[in-house]
Amino acid sequence: MLQTRIVYVLILSILCSCSTRQIPSVSNIPSVSNVPDGMVLIPAGEFVMGSNDQHVNERPAHTVYIDAFYMDIYEVTNAQYKVFIDENPHWQKHNIPDEYHDSYYLRLWDGNNYPEGEANYPVIYVSWYAAMAYAEWAGKRLPTEAEWEKAARGGLVNKTYPWGDTIDADRANYARHINYPIAVGQYEPNGYGLYDMAGNVSEWCLDAYVKDFYARSPRENPISDGKRDAVINNFRVVKKKDRVLRGGCWSDNGVFLRVTYRNWGPPDYASVFRGFRCVSSD
Repeated sequence: MLQTRIVYVLILSILCSCSTRQIPSVSNIPSVSNVPDGMVLIPAGEFVMGSNDQHVNERPAHTVYIDAFYMDIYEVTNAQYKVFIDENPHWQKHNIPDEYHDSYYLRLWDGNNYPEGEANYPVIYVSWYAAMAYAEWAGKRLPTEAEWEKAARGGLVNKTYPWGDTIDADRANYARHINYPIAVGQYEPNGYGLYDMAGNVSEWCLDAYVKDFYARSPRENPISDGKRDAVINNFRVVKKKDRVLRGGCWSDNGVFLRVTYRNWGPPDYASVFRGFRCVSSD
């Protein structure tokens, strides 16, 4: 009987010591039964980020753990963005402070009105600062680069694109097949139910771009420039250091649409090629 008790205690001790990650409280875990409108749940877990076979800034491939979060199903549209600027006049085309854009902000809009017939097109000519402001207003935030890549993979492992290893004009808006952004959701979604994670417009991420970040990336919930909340709460005073862009756009060739491809631009950069979508972890 004594020997049985000793064996039991040893087994229990081993099981307890194997758990190295602190389990978050249930109240802090996004719920699959309470998903916000227009979003999907990206489950917690590990995935292999980056690639050992592609560009230097994508190396090394490394395993990271990401907490669960919600992500917008579609890129933020013109109609959604108009609601934001109507309620926040200081972010309107003719009111936005000069430091938050490069003079091309909402270039195709007529004052506070987006181009006719393009309500469901992704908003373009928006800077990183403006995307951050929209996300704050919406009660969301921009995804970290790691969150974006995990979501783009759609649960697939070691695949080139959100759907697999090959690409053609039936999969995404790219390589100027259409020569302009199109309404969101025109192609099949990935495994998480997300549309346009490759092509259409490339998407701003929260992180500053750091070429060799992967070589020293934290294993859990990585972000390149310090604390996530610090970046969110102080984005208006962020210096003009390049921010990450992901996903490729309507004019890019297939290389730019790979799930591991890392692009970047200054935070005041407003372009016909750039848009964004939001996430939430509350």
